[in-house]
Amino acid sequence: MKRKVLLIYTGGTIGMEKDYETGSLRAFDFGNIFEKMPEMKLMECEVFVHPFAQPLDSSDMGPEEWRMIANLILDNYKKYDGFLILHGTDTMSYTASALSFMLKGLTKPVILTGSQLPIGDLRTDAKENLLTSLYYASLYEENEAVIQEVAIYFEYKLLRGNRTLKYSAEYFDAYASPNYPILGQSGVHLKIDKDNLFRCDGRIEFHVDEHISEDVLFWRIFPGMKLNHFKEIPKMKVLILQVFGSGTIFSSEKTLETLQQIRNNGTEIVVVSQCISGGISFGKYENSNIFSRIGAISGRDMTAESAITKAMHLIDNPNYHGSFADNFARNICGEISE
Repeated sequence: MKRKVLLIYTGGTIGMEKDYETGSLRAFDFGNIFEKMPEMKLMECEVFVHPFAQPLDSSDMGPEEWRMIANLILDNYKKYDGFLILHGTDTMSYTASALSFMLKGLTKPVILTGSQLPIGDLRTDAKENLLTSLYYASLYEENEAVIQEVAIYFEYKLLRGNRTLKYSAEYFDAYASPNYPILGQSGVHLKIDKDNLFRCDGRIEFHVDEHISEDVLFWRIFPGMKLNHFKEIPKMKVLILQVFGSGTIFSSEKTLETLQQIRNNGTEIVVVSQCISGGISFGKYENSNIFSRIGAISGRDMTAESAITKAMHLIDNPNYHGSFADNFARNICGEISE
């Protein structure tokens, strides 16, 4: 019996083709994907296509679209064995991270992919990404899905979605997972490293927690920055600071005073690193102790994309018990190292 995969097309470069008269890119009707890629009919799975009514550039993807995708998966969860989401590359890591927190009790593969070149381009990376993603989205052993989490497949690598970041707008190998090993790799043989796969609490029935708050602000610290600008910012629930190295910031009484004032206003402060690899370690250097003094929360080795979407999901979420700080520090779905 062939496994059934629901292919959800949201938009992005992968669904574009070039108009050779004008030279411009345009979206094609993704309902005709089997004509564009007849090799899909040779796959050992049945593919059903659900395109967005209006394909979106990934820069237009946000909480509303995340909820749409999550609820589409919920509505079709029992009908399909896996899900493949075609997505623009610029914000794919945000969507993958958000979905990883929203899809509770997930025991089926949810794979996201896209491409750097349109599917109709002679040198496109779209076909390989799409075909291999379908393989991972339909991979079962002994009637159990091998992948049971939200993942990104791109240029021969399968990565945990909430551990990824897009590091290149130029190369086909556009995504990295700097603080977690790859889940699988395709070559002559398609491989999976099962020791790296995530498994949820099997007692939880699959459901969607679509709570997403937009009352989160992200700010990158830079040398010479005037922190008094923070006093002009309206109060927000969570401020995420991307700081130097393993968690340092310029040390002065003014810095302490400003950050403490933000905390006194009821804002949670989360600290993540500007480094691609490694993470936050309060106390390693003297200039990180300020964050311990004001009760900031360490983002440890989370990506910025994951920290942002996790904060959006947790803040004021009635489905979580305990404090925001305690829940943020907890590993929910493999987004943070134990």
